[in-house]
Amino acid sequence: MTRRAPDSCPGVLRLHQAADGPLARIRLPGGRLEPDQLADLAAISVDLADGNIELTSRGNLQLRQVGDAVALTDRLAAAGLLPSRSHERVRNIVASPLSGRLGGLADVRDRAIALDEGLRATARLADLPGRVLFTLDDGRGDVSGLAGDIGVHAVGAEEFALVLAGADSGIRVGATHAVDLVLAAAEGFLDLDSGQWRLRDIEDGAARVVEHLGLTPGDERLEFVASQDIPIGWLDQDDGAVALGAGVRLGTLPARVAEFLAAVRRPIYVTPWRSLLVVDLEEWAAEQVVRVLAPMGLIFDADSPWLRVSACAGQPGCAKSRTDVRADAAAAVESGRVLPTRADAGTPPADPVQAAMVVAGGRQHWSGCERRCGRPPGAVTEITAMPDGYRVD
Repeated sequence: MTRRAPDSCPGVLRLHQAADGPLARIRLPGGRLEPDQLADLAAISVDLADGNIELTSRGNLQLRQVGDAVALTDRLAAAGLLPSRSHERVRNIVASPLSGRLGGLADVRDRAIALDEGLRATARLADLPGRVLFTLDDGRGDVSGLAGDIGVHAVGAEEFALVLAGADSGIRVGATHAVDLVLAAAEGFLDLDSGQWRLRDIEDGAARVVEHLGLTPGDERLEFVASQDIPIGWLDQDDGAVALGAGVRLGTLPARVAEFLAAVRRPIYVTPWRSLLVVDLEEWAAEQVVRVLAPMGLIFDADSPWLRVSACAGQPGCAKSRTDVRADAAAAVESGRVLPTRADAGTPPADPVQAAMVVAGGRQHWSGCERRCGRPPGAVTEITAMPDGYRVD
């Protein structure tokens, strides 16, 4: 399978011309943001964009309606969010957000940093497609199910499985060599690449990367599934501190809320579920964060219907969308039409229905057209805009 068009993934230096204006995507390897960086982003979003920060399904960030691309580049570089101009679009690294703080078999935080440094230090890897995704799972199984291209999954404190095209390759590697193996596999991808965006699009791609590495797989294979257990609410860290998981409605964080989060002065992690983690809090501080930010729209209730709903950009951001799906999805949540489970909603209607008649349960994704951009992995009810209403599948 070959690509039908050049890789057009946006970044900071190459913006995407969305229907509502230029869009920038900012890579956050491992999802980590320092408080000062979040404060800078809030100010940048107000001064140069639409005043919001979008969270993506890869733990990255987006700014819409960018008014001055040169000023954006300069300010993001000054904030430490553009450490490489040559490699900026290939730094797609998702790591278990709670690693080293709560649960997991191995701490992958330093490996996320090392992988990013290794990518940027290897000139050839700047040629990777912007859609290639690296995953670092600490063994809890939260990110290996995201259908990444190349990654590792902890099987013990000092051993990792090599993950290729979202599946266990059968190769095992010691912890000290895990990042080097991922980088070598990335070079193997380039050796095989004949125009494909993803490793899974190359015929026998995973097996051919294994052959390139010159390693012999074992018989054991782990099975990975898409995690639906988003870390939300009060989370007691192993060291006695507190982490707070906060949902963000439809993945859009207003600059004003970002400013308050930055003022907490603790590290923030953007998760691949379009949520946030504020970590290393004392109990009294965590209580204050919930008291202040819950009324501002952050979600600390794991049962909130907002956590079951995702949506593509829709109108006015996407010219291909048939309607403003985000507004329709929000109306469904606010009117109580997003139910706890799929069974609660009964049998989906056979024909498309108008937005106000859509009732669905469990995880659901609203799309403005059949491309279903942003659809999360795993089981999900698909609510797709058609010319005569929404189809529910």
